[in-house]
Amino acid sequence: MQRGKPEWLKVRMPGGDRYNAIKGRSRELKLNTVCEEAQCPNIGECWNSGTATFMVLGDTCTRGCRFCAVSTARNPPPPDPDEPRNVAEAIANMQLDYVVVTSVNRDDLPDQGAGHFAACIRTIRERNPNTLIETLIPDFSGRLDLLDLVLDARPDVLGHNVETVPRLQTPVRDPRANWEQSVSVLAHAHARPGQMTKTSIQVGHGETEAEVIDTMVLLREVSVDFLTIGQYLRPSANHMAVKEFVSPAVFARLGTIGEELGFRYVASGPLVRSSYRAGEFFINEFLRKRGGDVGQT
Repeated sequence: MQRGKPEWLKVRMPGGDRYNAIKGRSRELKLNTVCEEAQCPNIGECWNSGTATFMVLGDTCTRGCRFCAVSTARNPPPPDPDEPRNVAEAIANMQLDYVVVTSVNRDDLPDQGAGHFAACIRTIRERNPNTLIETLIPDFSGRLDLLDLVLDARPDVLGHNVETVPRLQTPVRDPRANWEQSVSVLAHAHARPGQMTKTSIQVGHGETEAEVIDTMVLLREVSVDFLTIGQYLRPSANHMAVKEFVSPAVFARLGTIGEELGFRYVASGPLVRSSYRAGEFFINEFLRKRGGDVGQT
């Protein structure tokens, strides 16, 4: 049963000039940010450091994962054809160094939104050639031809979240998602020469520490490069309850084990999310230092 949040999960209310500028510009261009839609606790920290996560294809998902705060419907409104241009323009105006582009699931569309997703990446690149682009994509129902549409747009990092350990996939995620399907997405992406891959695990759903470690081993078997591990926080009384608030010490231990297993980088902590301070590591420590041009991974 969920109890009151421990002290290590309490954060200050967001604010600051850059935060307010990003929020205002997003409203003007009618853009969705997963930072707001998913009630991310790190929104102020990330926005003030020059990183933001844009959610394309609308703000309504066709799936209903039991942990997720995003609204759901069987037939959401059609995608906004101006969205690629608006997102690219917003990034230019906000002078963002690193952006994450994610989306809701759009099982209702013939290509499940893959073409629109790819158009966003290309338009962002054209307008912001020095901005690094990470994508956090849905599984496209396991259709690798649709995944290729996104990969052909050449994101710097291709992310797709497995969300939880294999045993808990069914109670945590929508029935149309599963471990095997998600791993096939990550493996196919990694097969592209130079493509960096990333995934995320939530803890607090009732998994054991040993299961998390076993999950990390399985992810390394398909050569996932970057991993984030964070605490599940219940968005509302209608979502699944938190089974455990994992201590910072356990997160630190999992992070160390992940690095020993060979991940290029592991962000592990109670407030870590899949795009938590995404740019800090990638910009300063990896992508730019390896000498290639943006978009040429």
